[in-house]
Amino acid sequence: MFGDFMGMMGKLKETQQKVQETKERLNTVMVDEQSADGLLRVILTANREIKSIAIDGSLLQDKEQLEDYLILTLNKAIDKATKVNETELAAVAKEGMPNIPGLDSFMK
Repeated sequence: MFGDFMGMMGKLKETQQKVQETKERLNTVMVDEQSADGLLRVILTANREIKSIAIDGSLLQDKEQLEDYLILTLNKAIDKATKVNETELAAVAKEGMPNIPGLDSFMK
C-alpha cells in the first residue's frame, strides 16, 4: 500500500516538474495575430506575454479606431495563446495522472 502511495507521490512530483518545464517552453512559443486588414499585428507568447505590436501609420490618425483595433486584435491573440497554453498544460497533467480506475469516465 505504501509502495503505491510513494510511487504516486513520485509520479506527481515528476508531473509538477514537467508542468514547470512546459510553462518555460511556452515562453518561446509565439502566437501571431493581426487585424483582418493587416493594419495591426500583435505577437505574444503562449504564456500571454506581449512581445511586439506593429501599427500601420494610417491608424495613427484616428485614436478611437486604433483603440478598437488594439482591443479586438489583442483579445483574439490572448484567446489563441490561452488555448495553446491550456492544451499543452492539460496534456502534461493528464500524462502524469496516476492510473486510478474509473477516473477517466469521471473526468469526461
